[in-house]
Amino acid sequence: MISDYLQTVDWSRAQFALTAIYHWLFVPLTLGLSVLVAIMETKYYRSGEEFWRRTTRFWMRLFGINFAIGVATGLILEFEFGTNWSNYSYFVGDIFGAPLAVEGIMAFFLETTFIAVMFFGWEKVSRRAHLASTWLTAVGANLSALWILVANAWMQYPVGCTFNLRTVRNEMTSFWEVALSPVALNKFFHTVASSFTLAALFVVGVSAWYLLRGREEKMARRSLAVASAFGFVFAVLTAVTGDKSGAVIARVQPMKLAAMEALYEGTEGAPLTVMGFVSPCGRPDDGPLVRYGIDIPKLLSIMSFRDKNAFVPGIRDLVYGNEERGILSADQKMARGRVVIGELGRYREARDTGDRKAMAAVERKFDPSTPEGEEFLREYFAYFGYGYLESPGQIVPNVPVLFYSFRVMVGAGVLFILLLATVWWLNRRDRLVGKRWLLWTCVWMIPVAYIASQAGWVLTEVGRQPWAIQNLMPVGIAASKIPAGSVGVTFFLFLALFTALFVAEVSILLRQIRLGPERVESPGPETDFRPASAKGREL
Repeated sequence: MISDYLQTVDWSRAQFALTAIYHWLFVPLTLGLSVLVAIMETKYYRSGEEFWRRTTRFWMRLFGINFAIGVATGLILEFEFGTNWSNYSYFVGDIFGAPLAVEGIMAFFLETTFIAVMFFGWEKVSRRAHLASTWLTAVGANLSALWILVANAWMQYPVGCTFNLRTVRNEMTSFWEVALSPVALNKFFHTVASSFTLAALFVVGVSAWYLLRGREEKMARRSLAVASAFGFVFAVLTAVTGDKSGAVIARVQPMKLAAMEALYEGTEGAPLTVMGFVSPCGRPDDGPLVRYGIDIPKLLSIMSFRDKNAFVPGIRDLVYGNEERGILSADQKMARGRVVIGELGRYREARDTGDRKAMAAVERKFDPSTPEGEEFLREYFAYFGYGYLESPGQIVPNVPVLFYSFRVMVGAGVLFILLLATVWWLNRRDRLVGKRWLLWTCVWMIPVAYIASQAGWVLTEVGRQPWAIQNLMPVGIAASKIPAGSVGVTFFLFLALFTALFVAEVSILLRQIRLGPERVESPGPETDFRPASAKGREL
């Protein structure tokens, strides 16, 4: 039975990872392209130029193709919490479900309501109303991302909740503490900024393809101007929020930081490894992990704690403890977690036998309003999840995967900043069209943007392992107790379905790009809602 359940856990992890990876192929383009489309339509509204209407409708068509398939994969992802991760859903459903409910009721409703007007209302509503619907669709899409990211951030940094001994569940005590935690806010801004950058690179790449083919040059150059400036701003913002993410991770997930830097021994004035090769084992006893590394002295301490001499704990410190630095070992945390599990068993036994005195004694330990309860929750329940681990080494995630993912993400981010700045400048100086090598670089930068985006999520989710909820619930006990074979079958069904959807989407996108912007008729006088100043200039 234990072996079968472990297989179920592995299959459930694989299925969730598969769904999340495919879903994230569609989401970032949706978030960023919706805003770019709204900006282009704003230009049409202000200028009244038919050119901007035609350009807006072209990029809007590509947005719609991507949006439809993204919704399908996102719905499946949310259903998997109930089917594959029912233990997790029971334990924290009161907290995790709240932002998802807000996302469904407010953001997704807003997005899906106004997207119909955006696509089908060109000749049916005024320009002002249509522009408003386009902006509201973009706002709705990004609000959806906000609440999903709040839910994910809570898994990385559980706050705003308390443990209910009677129901054996975590329950929310402060919605705003959950929504406005430093992890949630920074995760939202970093993820959205990186998504805007990806969308800008998509528009730049497609526009570059038109210039290489000598087609739609006016649309391509104008789109390049908008997207490169937009992308450069948000690529820089991605770097700024990424730096902030490192400082937050250093405080709330130190093992993730140590693993992504392959930092074996904690040190003061820790250097940042720019590049290097990592030992494939990644266990805490293996000795130094990075080979042939190029380091920048003290930079990791500066980025993590804003102090060049700050101590950054390494993998060994976090596994075996560091008494001098006040860091508990994994063994000590496991022992404390087992105390909590023992108290839960004692409470269950007392409840079954009707021993109210014993129940009251345990209840006092879990009551945060009493000094005894406050101390127990801080010193013991904070490590509840460790009680389910079998060995200290389990708290070390896959070091090579994190090390390389981080460097792919950061390296690509630097490249994006340089490329977008160069493209904007050359396009502005009317010197871009002749540089075919640069145009081809823009085209091939589209898949690089997706690789960097996926690397960021690999870093986030693999770095949290073995936790479904940091320190409170290991992945190994979060899964539903269903036959492993059932999850395995659905894994391959989803693999086939998502691959087919992905191939279909790429094929449709490429076909629409080859067709180019449609020829649309100019709106008649009765639908000319330009500002009076614009009409006066035309006269």
